Amino acid sequence: MNTREHLIHMAGQIFRNFASKGEAAAVEATAEHILLYWDPHMKAQALEMLDDPDVELPEPVPAVFEKLRVAA
Repeated sequence: MNTREHLIHMAGQIFRNFASKGEAAAVEATAEHILLYWDPHMKAQALEMLDDPDVELPEPVPAVFEKLRVAA
């Protein structure tokens, strides 16, 4: 698993931990968690993936990373 795949996987795991709150709240909570606990390089890579057409982001990761972009 490369770094990008690992970040996508971690974002999905975090989302699943918050999924019982409902999708919108889980997206918000996941983005907040990433803002608080991921280092700046990891957050920058997440945002870069949003703009890379060669990276396939499974749902709900694009929504999480977009929320991260807005908050950053």
